Amino acid sequence: MRVAVTGASGLIGSALCTSLREDGHDVITLVRRAPTSANEVEWNPQTGNVDLDGLQGVDAIVHLAGAGVGDHRWTDEYKEEIRSSRVLGTTAIARAAAALNPQPRVLVCGSAIGYYGDRGDEPLTEASSKGTGFLSDVVADWEAAADPARHAGIRVAHARTGLVVSDKGGAWERMIKIFKLGGGGKLGSGKQVWSFISLTDEVRALRFLIDNDDLSGPVNLTAPHPVTNAEATKALAEALHRPSFLPVPAFALKAALGEFSTEVLSSSCVLPQRLTETGFEWSAPTMDAALKQIL
Repeated sequence: MRVAVTGASGLIGSALCTSLREDGHDVITLVRRAPTSANEVEWNPQTGNVDLDGLQGVDAIVHLAGAGVGDHRWTDEYKEEIRSSRVLGTTAIARAAAALNPQPRVLVCGSAIGYYGDRGDEPLTEASSKGTGFLSDVVADWEAAADPARHAGIRVAHARTGLVVSDKGGAWERMIKIFKLGGGGKLGSGKQVWSFISLTDEVRALRFLIDNDDLSGPVNLTAPHPVTNAEATKALAEALHRPSFLPVPAFALKAALGEFSTEVLSSSCVLPQRLTETGFEWSAPTMDAALKQIL
């Protein structure tokens, strides 16, 4: 199988490319510079330009590129970068997929459980309504940007990903470093629900979306057993044999992170209903299992 991947240098993208190549698949990575190898294809999400010749013959496209949500303080300028990097990039890839002949049989687009907003402990599935807030609006626009591929008859799946548990990047890598130094604890009240997925299962789920012709539209990529922040931080402390008695008050998070703190303190109990119904099996269905994989 020939698979094109955007965001291939990121945490999830690099792991996905490694997994595909280890199984003998031909992986093409889209880069925003002049290609330096035969398996690279140039694209520019801002202008919408994509080298279609380099994508000829691809069976699937996995689009994971986008500015990191937690990489910078949320100024007005960075919020626009978060939105535009997703909407413009997805539009460019969707139009490219639609223009190919033959077309790929599937476009898997990265998405996020931020779609559901702050909903407490309300069980949320793919059938749940859109929430409110900046990220919820971004995700709605992000997913709609794939319409050119959808209207061209290409199967499009939106991978609404939860908090990825990994020691190689993302929020969990930072948390692990803090806990190893003995400075960890719950964030805010600790009652907010964290819907997570291990990096291993994230990659397996993305490949499941590529292969399963019955899955299109939004698909929640989360483990089946969400935990509260207090439970997650306690599990991490126990796995590292470190204390977890230094909670971070909500006011301190707001001072340090600005508007992004609302996402850290928000709660969403997201369940992977469609993955469950189509027979996906998790290697790490619980937080303890996810931490065991990386620690």
